[in-house]
Amino acid sequence: MTETITGEVLHAIPPEELDEHDLEPALRELAESRHVLVLRRGGHPSILELLWAFLSRTPIEAVTVVTDRPATEDDELTLTVEETELAGVYVAATPGNCSTP
Repeated sequence: MTETITGEVLHAIPPEELDEHDLEPALRELAESRHVLVLRRGGHPSILELLWAFLSRTPIEAVTVVTDRPATEDDELTLTVEETELAGVYVAATPGNCSTP
């Protein structure tokens, strides 16, 4: 099942740096030679949204996406993804489906 996720890149790991990070073995196997992106779901929050999240003790929802396209931290992306068996981990549904709004 596919879904669309919009988010801000919090952390980006290019394929050549996968070995330098302490990734779960299942995620490392899934990523192989692709990019691993950690996204803040919903994009960059406003000051009011940050304040409300703090007061209501609502955590930031982060998801991990494995994709063929590179991205840098602070990029805002809209991705079509497929859920994996790993909790909170998605794979880009088709190669090159990243877009910046």
